[in-house]
Amino acid sequence: MKTALVNLRRHAALLGSYFAQYAKVRVSYRGDFFISAATSMAATIFSLGFVLVLFARIPTLSNWRMEEVVFLYGFSLIPFGLFNVFSLNLYEFGSTYIMEGKFDRVLLRPLSSLYQVVFDAFRIESLQEVVVGLVVVVWASRRLQYHWTLLEVVLLAFFAICGGIIYISVFLFLSTFSFWFEDRIGIHPPFWNLLAFGRYPLSIYSGYVQFILSWIIPFGFATFYPASRLLGRPEFRIYAALVPLVAAVAFALAATSWRLGLRRYSSTGS
Repeated sequence: MKTALVNLRRHAALLGSYFAQYAKVRVSYRGDFFISAATSMAATIFSLGFVLVLFARIPTLSNWRMEEVVFLYGFSLIPFGLFNVFSLNLYEFGSTYIMEGKFDRVLLRPLSSLYQVVFDAFRIESLQEVVVGLVVVVWASRRLQYHWTLLEVVLLAFFAICGGIIYISVFLFLSTFSFWFEDRIGIHPPFWNLLAFGRYPLSIYSGYVQFILSWIIPFGFATFYPASRLLGRPEFRIYAALVPLVAAVAFALAATSWRLGLRRYSSTGS
């Protein structure tokens, strides 16, 4: 137990150092950083605007009021933003680490290869998605006359972290396929497109789509079911209780696939 705590503190300190160093380098190019952040925020606001325009024509969506859907959309931005901050190397793993041989350097360091890959680079500008998501959640909750308690604030933070872990786990699992199939693009793009489905009530989709987004690619557990619990929708309450379990299982599967991939990996020799 003591050894585990020591390792946890060590890795937390290393994460802080990784993030601080990367942030210094990123912010040193202020123009590029602020343009990226502004572009990212504009895309986020544009997507949210689509929801508002949609409800200007449709008063309810499958028994969901506009404020509830906006709440769901805002909440979905929080775990998505957390995921985006740490996802940069997951998309580039096949091209940069495997095909260009950068992974050889990772294996030479006395630190977990998975830890290094995930925390070696950050998309800092994606923190705006977390901020925008929180603002939207607060706005929607006021329109709904939602009264926050300490428990619900804790649940919001807990569900957001679990959602971020689910997203990271899914795309980490997809990245591990690069150990077997070397390809610069990878298999992420089709699954990336599915992220948008979790920003709307799953009940508007067919049973087939609901099953896929719940039990095959669990994006519903990253956003929809936690938001439904916070909104007090009783029909989905039982699923919200499974969110931490789904996050743990998803990460365990991704980590197992990573370990199997390491056994399969052979150096580029360069």
